Amino acid sequence: MNDMPPDTEDLPAAKARVMVVDDERLFRETISMTLADEGFDVVSCDSGRMALDYLASGSDAEIMLLDWQMPEMDGLEVLRQLRERNFLLPVIFLTALGNQVFEEAALSRGAVDFVDKTRSFAIILHRIRLVVEGGKPLAGKPAAGQTPMQLVHGPLNLRLDTSRAFWQEVMVGLTLTEFNVVRLLVERPGEDVSYREIYDLVHGRGFIAGSGEMGYRANVRALVKRIRQKFKEIDPDFAELENYPGFGYRWLDAPRPD
Repeated sequence: MNDMPPDTEDLPAAKARVMVVDDERLFRETISMTLADEGFDVVSCDSGRMALDYLASGSDAEIMLLDWQMPEMDGLEVLRQLRERNFLLPVIFLTALGNQVFEEAALSRGAVDFVDKTRSFAIILHRIRLVVEGGKPLAGKPAAGQTPMQLVHGPLNLRLDTSRAFWQEVMVGLTLTEFNVVRLLVERPGEDVSYREIYDLVHGRGFIAGSGEMGYRANVRALVKRIRQKFKEIDPDFAELENYPGFGYRWLDAPRPD
């Protein structure tokens, strides 16, 4: 696959365009060809500069897969320049850097997800589709107040078209993954949702977690802790997201009175 932006005039409108930005040629070409086989339109870039120039030319994409460790300009700097230039496409870091400090830095700068590139392609594809198809409804019974564009539950308003959450009319800085977890819980208010179901939503059904048979629980607890903290930064009394010890989590059925 050539590392050049394609001629966009004759591309089918139904294809979602994915930008793959990685200086490692073999990995870049392999994932680009695999994504193309899955029906995506792929733009392959071997540097952050090339990706920025592509977007500056007036072309666009639905999502960017971005490596962290690249010469001249690392992934975090690419993301900074994207946002500085008002390019708002979602960015998933796809990197070999698995330490949590890198994940936190990426998410705090505006990335929607952070995925270890050694994961199976099925997991990577699942994460991409969560972003590209983020406006589509999840399975489950809709809660009261839902419209095709939003889901309202007490002080919470989930904008389904943009994957943005608002608490007491203030936007909560949730990543796409965190938004989808909140949405899953709010669509089933008062119902206990298991650790495994939440983990499957994030990583894809049937993924085998590390750290033993129940290792996924620690992963889910850390994720929910981040979600709670983001709500508490807006409302220190936030208590709608409850833990069912040993099983999972629930979103309160009856919203807390003002």
